[in-house]
Order: sequence, then C-alpha cells, then structure tokens
Amino acid sequence: MSLNREQLVATIVEEVLARLPKAGAPAVRSAKSGAGGAFESVDEAVSAATEAQKKVAALGLEERGLIVDVIRTLCTENAEEWGRAELEETKIGRLDHKIEKLRFIRKVLGVEVMRAEVRTDRTGASIIEAAPWGVVAMALPATHSAPTMASNAVNVLAAGNVPVFTAHPAAAKIAARALQAMNRGIEKAVGIENALVTVFPPSIEATQALFRHPGVALICVTGGPAVVKAAMQAGKRVIAAGPGNPPVVVDPCADLALAARHVVDGASFDNNLLCISEKELFVAEEIADDFMAALRRCGAVALDARQIDALTKAAFTFDGDGTGCGRAHVKRDFVGKDPSVLAEAAGARVPATTQLLFGETGEDHPFVQEEQMMPFVPVVRVRGFERAVEASLRAEHGYRHTALIHTSNLRHVTEMARAMNTTLFVHNGPCTAALGSGGAGYLSYSIATPTGEGVTTPLTFTRQRQLSIGGALRFI
Repeated sequence: MSLNREQLVATIVEEVLARLPKAGAPAVRSAKSGAGGAFESVDEAVSAATEAQKKVAALGLEERGLIVDVIRTLCTENAEEWGRAELEETKIGRLDHKIEKLRFIRKVLGVEVMRAEVRTDRTGASIIEAAPWGVVAMALPATHSAPTMASNAVNVLAAGNVPVFTAHPAAAKIAARALQAMNRGIEKAVGIENALVTVFPPSIEATQALFRHPGVALICVTGGPAVVKAAMQAGKRVIAAGPGNPPVVVDPCADLALAARHVVDGASFDNNLLCISEKELFVAEEIADDFMAALRRCGAVALDARQIDALTKAAFTFDGDGTGCGRAHVKRDFVGKDPSVLAEAAGARVPATTQLLFGETGEDHPFVQEEQMMPFVPVVRVRGFERAVEASLRAEHGYRHTALIHTSNLRHVTEMARAMNTTLFVHNGPCTAALGSGGAGYLSYSIATPTGEGVTTPLTFTRQRQLSIGGALRFI
C-alpha cells in the first residue's frame, strides 16, 4: 500500500519518536562516534557535512520538502519535551513560550519559495536558478537554541545546503538532542545521513575554527556583537542576525487598551528574550497616565522610582568609578528571569501570575539605552511625535532591527517607518506580528539586520546561477 506525503511523514516521525531517549536516559549520544550528526572535531563535522551536502543538493524539491516536513513535525510532536529540556538547561525564559516557539516552526518557509527565473528574447534564453552554497556554518544563541536550529535547518536544507551548527555552551545539549532526532527522521525519509551536523561539545575555539574552515562556504550567526564580529573576521560572506533594542511609540490617538495588551503580550514573551521584543516605551505625555493605567488593567505591575533604582543596581554593572555614570552592562543572572525575580531584586512582591513589570524612567536610563532582555519595560514621557521619534532613533542605536508604533495617524506611521529604517516595523500590533503571530509575516529565528537580508528564507541561503542558451529557443 502506497502512502501519501502526510502519511509517510507521520509514519517516519512515529518511528523516530519511539527511538528517542526516555526520561532520565542520556540526551546526547557519543560525540566521538559522530552518532546522529554530533562530531567532536571541526574537521570531522565539515567532512561529514560535505558528503551529505552532495546528496541533499541532488534531491528534487519534493524530496527536500519531505525533509522540511520531518523537521516541522518533530518540532510539533516534541515541543513540550524539548521546550522543558531547554528551560532546564538554560534556566531562562518561560516554559509555555519555549513550547510555542517550537510549535511555531510550521511558519518557517521551506521549498515552497524556491523558484527559477526564465528570460527570453530573439537571441535566445537564460535560466536563472537559486543554487546552494554548500556547507553553511551556523552559530546558535542561548536564548532559543533548538528553535533557531530547526528554523535555520528548514531554510538551509530546502535550498540544498547542509548546516554545521555550533551551539552556545549554555544550550548545547538540547541543540544536539533535537539535531540527532531530526537526523534520524531525515535518514528514514530520504536515506541521507548527517543532513544536520554539530560540533559537540562546543567551544569558542571550535566556533572560530569552523568559521575559518576551507570547507565552509557561508556563515550565518544569530547572537550578540561578539559572535557577529568573529564571523566577519573569517573572510567569507556572512549572514548576521545581530542585536536589537526595539523602541515603541504610543501616540495620543492610539487605542490605549489595545496598545497596552499588545505591549504586555509582546514584551513578556519568553520573558523578553526575543530580539524583536518591545524594550522601551516612548509615550505622549498627555496620555501617559491613562496608558499606564491600561497596562495595569492588562496585569502588568508598576515599580516606583525607588524600586526601579534598586533593580537597576542589581541588574547592571557600570564602567568607571562605580558611581553609575559609566557604560551599563546587563548581568546575565537577570536575563530572561521571571518578573518575580526582578521584583524581589527591586524590593517588591508581585503575584505569581505577573507577566510584565514597568515603570517611569528618563530617556538616558540604562533600561532604555541597553538591550536588557528582561520582563521590565521603561516608560518615558515625551512631548510630541517628533520628539518620540528622535528618542526612538537614539535608543535603537542604528541596529536597524525592529521598531513599533501604536497610533491611528497613518502619516505618523509613514514618517516613523522612514526615519527608523528598521528591518521590521510593526503598526498597532505586538512584536510577534512581524513574524507571523498576530500578523501576516513569516517566521525565522535568524533576522539578518547588520548584513541586510532581513527575516531569512531558503532563498537567503542561495546564490544565483545563470544558464544562457543561444539561438531562438522560444515558443511565442
């Protein structure tokens, strides 16, 4: 009896799930053997990926589509288990959102966007194809390790490449665990081993060696300035998903209840770990009190000036003489922690169900100027729309990542979007609307802002290849 595509993927996933480690069993098989795509050395990893890439590139789009379906289905079926494992390993974020980020892999674009272009004139024809690069080195963040790996795997494999991942040490086990499960499913579906590869255990030295390896054709990094800088120094093309510090402008004519709901939903998602999350709010002074009241009605809890000061001293270190006048640096101990942890550091107590903290600050406050990735958003009163945009530009620091506005004035939407010139711009929605949750976008956990590719797709990981045919190869 022949199976259709959906039945085949379901059968493959069922068999893979039956072979996954049970609770309490080792999550990652021996890296020395290369079992499941995890290799101890960079040379072994790149060699295995090179052999696999030849086979992946030879597949038709329908077969690559089977690979994509396996990854998407495994992420859905394992979302709760892998989400819990990632939270236990990293100890940052929220379980419900860890799970949702994996289930949301279905929104990542696959082979459906792959296409060829044909041009003809009286002299002949040209066929322009989206060709693979080969082996792609990919650095993963600690903030969403398994989801980023799955998202990038869909994009890269759909384009005919094979990735070699280097995970953040704080989230390496879950990345390797998910990768090995996906490899088993892919091998069952299309007969290719090591379609996904990782260097395990990861290290800074291994990552640098991977970036510079002659067998690597392209680099994609998702993380902070340090890993982006390391990739740029490798002398190869880089697709870089760098930092962001998304500002939010709230206009007097905004629907304040809806704006508050969107801010709470977006800024609290996974305890504000998303690079697209609302980080600081610039609110028209005439509606600031009403807007903060709307935040309270949505369940957000306000901190007063004394509590904000205490939280700032606990959550940041400062360069200089220790007076708090130097450059601020976020303490990792507070990144992605629950609001109750932040509240305790501020000398406050909040209900366990609290999703978000907020409070008034000045424009120069560290919580405004630094990408802090905590479920606390500063509220800055501003006089006039032009001043709000100026403050937003300063806080965004030219990252050109994400900016948001809540308003019914379409002229203000246009003016701010042009002024910010960010990769993502959201009007009257939560930040997640930019990636297809509550909006019409599509998902990737690698948003290439420094290098300009934007929300990555399979086409991001292709190079144009042109075949020119002389003569009159035309039918009309």
